[in-house]
Amino acid sequence: MEENEKKAGGENNSNNNERQEIFSQTIRAGKRTYFFDVKSTRNNDYYLTITESKKRFNREGKQYFEKHKIFLYKEDFEKFNNGFTEVVSFINNAQPLENKEDQKSENLNDGFTNVSFDDLDKNKDQ
Repeated sequence: MEENEKKAGGENNSNNNERQEIFSQTIRAGKRTYFFDVKSTRNNDYYLTITESKKRFNREGKQYFEKHKIFLYKEDFEKFNNGFTEVVSFINNAQPLENKEDQKSENLNDGFTNVSFDDLDKNKDQ
């Protein structure tokens, strides 16, 4: 099974230093990939690791992945979620997504004539 596939359940790891992976979700977002991995501690308490992975190239042109990881423990979920929700809400209210999409479509349409299929049918009858 690939490392970035969703997993449910989990198998006991042979290495005691590794934590049991319970569930995994992969989000591909442009040049970045985010991994949300639920793992368990020795006491079977769940925690979340959030990993950002970006493909990079060294001076020789060989690719490698730069990773940044956050460990989020169960006792912090509610505070983290509240803060995350508040920040996302602020950003969405300050810069609504539809405004950005409208600006993109306006830029794409610059210099083009807007033609509808009804206009094509009128020209066909003439």
